[in-house]
Amino acid sequence: MTKTISPNALVVLKRRYLKKDRRGQSAETPQDLFKRVARSVAAADAKFDPKANIRRTKQEFYELMAELVFIPNSPTLMNAGRRLGQLAACFVLPVEDSIDSIFETLRHTAMIHKSGGGTGFSFSRIRPENDTVLSTRGISSGPISFMTVFDVATETVKQGGARRGANMGILRVDHPDIEAFIQSKINLHRLNNFNISVALTSSFMDALAADKDYDLVNPRTGKVSKPTSAKAIFDKIVRASWQSGEPGIIFLDHINRGNPVPQLGAIEATNPCGEQPLLPYESCNLGSINLSEMVSGGKLNKTKLRHTIQSAVHFLDNVIEINKYPLRRIEAVSKETRKIGLGVMGFADMLIKLGIAYNSKRAIKQAEQVMSFILREARKASSELAKKRGNFSAYEGSIFDAPETPHMRNATVTTVAPTGTISIIAGCSSGIEPIFAVAYERRVLDGEALFEMHSLFEQMARQDGLYSKELAEQIAETGSIQNIKGIPNKIKRLFVTAHDVAPEWHIRIQAAFQKYTDNAVSKTVNFPHDAIPDDIEKVYRLAHETECKGVTIYRYGSRDHQVLNIGREQVQQPTETETRFGQPGIVPRVRPIRTSGCTERINTGCGKLYVTINEDERGICEVFAQMGKTGGCASSQIEAAGRLISLALRSGVKVEAILKQINGIRCPTPIWQNGKMVLSCPDGISQVIKNYTQISTTDMPSLMGACPDCGGAVEHEGGCLVCRSCGFSRCS
Repeated sequence: MTKTISPNALVVLKRRYLKKDRRGQSAETPQDLFKRVARSVAAADAKFDPKANIRRTKQEFYELMAELVFIPNSPTLMNAGRRLGQLAACFVLPVEDSIDSIFETLRHTAMIHKSGGGTGFSFSRIRPENDTVLSTRGISSGPISFMTVFDVATETVKQGGARRGANMGILRVDHPDIEAFIQSKINLHRLNNFNISVALTSSFMDALAADKDYDLVNPRTGKVSKPTSAKAIFDKIVRASWQSGEPGIIFLDHINRGNPVPQLGAIEATNPCGEQPLLPYESCNLGSINLSEMVSGGKLNKTKLRHTIQSAVHFLDNVIEINKYPLRRIEAVSKETRKIGLGVMGFADMLIKLGIAYNSKRAIKQAEQVMSFILREARKASSELAKKRGNFSAYEGSIFDAPETPHMRNATVTTVAPTGTISIIAGCSSGIEPIFAVAYERRVLDGEALFEMHSLFEQMARQDGLYSKELAEQIAETGSIQNIKGIPNKIKRLFVTAHDVAPEWHIRIQAAFQKYTDNAVSKTVNFPHDAIPDDIEKVYRLAHETECKGVTIYRYGSRDHQVLNIGREQVQQPTETETRFGQPGIVPRVRPIRTSGCTERINTGCGKLYVTINEDERGICEVFAQMGKTGGCASSQIEAAGRLISLALRSGVKVEAILKQINGIRCPTPIWQNGKMVLSCPDGISQVIKNYTQISTTDMPSLMGACPDCGGAVEHEGGCLVCRSCGFSRCS
């Protein structure tokens, strides 16, 4: 039975997944997409059995997706059965301590991003800043400088892609540059294409528990650089996370205790959202089961879940075969371990259907039960595949190399990943997160405000005679129902949002899933705006005690400075006259006879642009620009832009509002200057204004709290930003 695709899911599919014709119009339906993916992935069966019933497998895979019980990761949906054909989401590349290695990895990164994948790196092998470079008798610039190079390259490559490149940068806590790394993203306009995490070791955590020093070690020499207070470094991590949400932390020894192939080496890095630890050149393809669809008659339907797991493992193993890998070495290493990551979404919705509160011991027990069942059945399915297709080639020496497990097709089978846009397609809650909001405002193309209400809440509200449009609007103010009168406590208990749940419960749910997950678990621990650093410290310590493999936190408002997130911005609505003719009474202030300012030259694709900024006693009052070569259409348009900017400034329009309009405008001939890309003449003017005023566009509310594509509310999930209105994702 094909499930009905929601209007919201249809918007996301059209914008990001469905094939388009030359005019940019959708050239397939959602059902066509599912058939295309099913046909492509099912074809792999013929590699192992020439007599395989491909038609039956195709139908089986189609039903998985069409019934919205299982959805593969975004690259598979986008690229299966198409020319690009790159289907994996996660990659890790090595970064060695040499210019040759660093720039070879940079080239490989560009190839992966172009193909739609995300990359993770450990920069821990790079010698520290100011260390000796023997070949040139110079000094090293350190790992952070090279991270900046990767960041700029990612920004360039993603301009032309359908799926944005994303990176994870990791540094060991014992690297001499660890303090600078911890502070590297407090400035919000740096490393915007990176999530960063500190790799904490057991020796560091032991020193922290004993309030002792630990050793910083130069990776070039292996010698101790200096002893440092573990508590002091930990406090810096906590403080930076409190300020900006980064760095996250990963527990390196927890990760390597779960390394299924230790004979191949130690794991040093993860993919961009942290849920997939990988060896150098490994990749992994992911997919998620919609747990909301696994409830029948108020109980978990284990028969349906078992069948879904078996089909999903088959599907993901087939993806490894048909994938067009961006590098031959990645293909070879990936097929050596054949890692897959079967995860879940809709966990919060499942709990609601079962009548279980998210922040309860019953929820923890339910998490352990459902994930242990998935792990057990996924390994059984992998074992059955191995009997027909053979073990993964690195089986000997792996943790499975034992009489009780003679057959295993995949070195790992489970991962709990962020589900961002695929959970929108499936119409369920994201990953293992609590519901984001009981109701929220969504804007459609003509600017009309629609109020989306959680379907299960709407169902209960109608049954109890509570439902109304006014209630939806009231809930949308904050997204929560906890302080709304007239809603029964039994309903309030079930419908807790991410910000209603205390941080401790976030960690305990994560730990419950991690207990039965081969790889790692992506989860955001939400904090209120008034949380203090001590609150974050407690969560980090609890995550270590409960054997989580990593933690990502987000303190509400810390990263966004947002105007719009869960609630709605309160805006005075203009009258009809004001809408048509502008608000009366706003007269631009008169330009004084004398102003002061400066002129800056900036290179653009059209030539050298000279931008002059002048001030009066009330601040900036005019901006005008001139091309190095006069005349022509470009010069007239630049003059017009300057006049309008000057008019706006003298009319009281804030500089930030002007920058928001002209920053990022593109023309056909962008150009590099001083490590930054100048996209057009208006973009060049914005950069000069930013330099003059020291205003950063990354501090503007709309870039983070509000979706940059549609203006809708954005949700923090596993270190990523996701808009549930249009499917925008910062990490994809």
